[in-house]
Amino acid sequence: MHDAIGGNIGTLVFFFSLTMSELLVKVKDWANENVNKDVNMKNETLELRQPHTEIHHIISKEEMSYQCDKTLTQASHHMSHIGTHNGNQTYECCQCGKSFPYKSALMVHLRMHTGEKPYQCTQCDKAFSMIVNLKRHIRTHTGEKPYHCSHCDKAFGNNSDLTIHLRKHTGEKPYKCYQCEKYFSTKTNLMRHMVSHTGEKAYQCSHCDKAFLHNNHLVSHQSIHTGEKPYQCSLCDKAFNASNRLKEHMKIHTGEKPHQCNQCNMAFLNRATLVRHLKIHTGEKPFQCSKCGKAFSLNNQLKLHQRTHTGERPYQCSQCDKACISSSRLTVHMRTHTGEKPYQCSQCVKAFPESGALMRHLKTHIQKKSYQCSLCEKTFLQDRYLKTHMKRHPGDIIISVEKPYQCNLCKKTFSQNRYLLQHMKIHSGKSPKL
Repeated sequence: MHDAIGGNIGTLVFFFSLTMSELLVKVKDWANENVNKDVNMKNETLELRQPHTEIHHIISKEEMSYQCDKTLTQASHHMSHIGTHNGNQTYECCQCGKSFPYKSALMVHLRMHTGEKPYQCTQCDKAFSMIVNLKRHIRTHTGEKPYHCSHCDKAFGNNSDLTIHLRKHTGEKPYKCYQCEKYFSTKTNLMRHMVSHTGEKAYQCSHCDKAFLHNNHLVSHQSIHTGEKPYQCSLCDKAFNASNRLKEHMKIHTGEKPHQCNQCNMAFLNRATLVRHLKIHTGEKPFQCSKCGKAFSLNNQLKLHQRTHTGERPYQCSQCDKACISSSRLTVHMRTHTGEKPYQCSQCVKAFPESGALMRHLKTHIQKKSYQCSLCEKTFLQDRYLKTHMKRHPGDIIISVEKPYQCNLCKKTFSQNRYLLQHMKIHSGKSPKL
């Protein structure tokens, strides 16, 4: 730094004789005079690339405010405060009109407009406009997590992530929506929410006519067309089209089930599954099909059902010409090509391509045969098996199925529990949903 400032012993003696506040002014003036010089970025010193960072090395946090006795601990707060002393001496961005108390701060800001990213990561091809962002990024390679949560054992690579995490413990939600009075823990969540008020779907799929409120939803959707699944599980051969789906999948390996039902103590991998489960207890089905009147507990269930009316099958198999109404059904179908049977019976050696088939099979081990033929006394595990069997008897036969669910008020019986629950509303004075 002494070469840039003066280059001789006399100059250094002069600078060491200055008070801290005088030194800060001199360094600031030197920075403003030299920040525009054409220099080689690779050989450029940290002082010249970011003069304000040199100030942080020279001056302690307690002495950051030199024109008054106010102390600040963050550079961004310091810069905002300095502007109150500088009066009209500000540096304005010619692109967007923002003003800054330092010319060096303006130069850093201008990189947002020019796209200049002089700080290159040596581990990968990523580059950054500020050295602080490069340092934060490097921790993703080293695995360093110096910021520890005081409430749990989690640690983070940067302080801002820790701050956001701490709000889970404190419940703090500092970002308010002025349209509906909702509060959010992060600015990102607020901005994502604000789009729901405008209804604008600015992110258009280039392969089909679908549009989305958020870019990450578009990226996730486009993988349906491309088949790309860049997020690979390190413990098994599964891959996913989104990082959050990989995170959810990893809980299968760790056994983590953080979302617990307060009605029956069942636990689930994610909140969405818990919400879906809670509808079992409430019986609530607020989403009704306008075509046939069928009701569903979740909106996405209704959307899938509506495709049975429209005939829409957006999920195309890459091996054959079959198309499916949902990605989950496509996944199950693909197993007919791969032969994969991931659902293993714990009682015997049988395995199945989907969970529903495994659940039906498990009944052969754990349930009695509840459905009995009234003509030959054969019993069956499921109603549909009995109905298929009854067709083998000649003549007109009224199918009789056991009704194990009984009302304890009027003794009426039902074949399914949901019919009993609807019936009970008659006794409670509520109108049963038809």
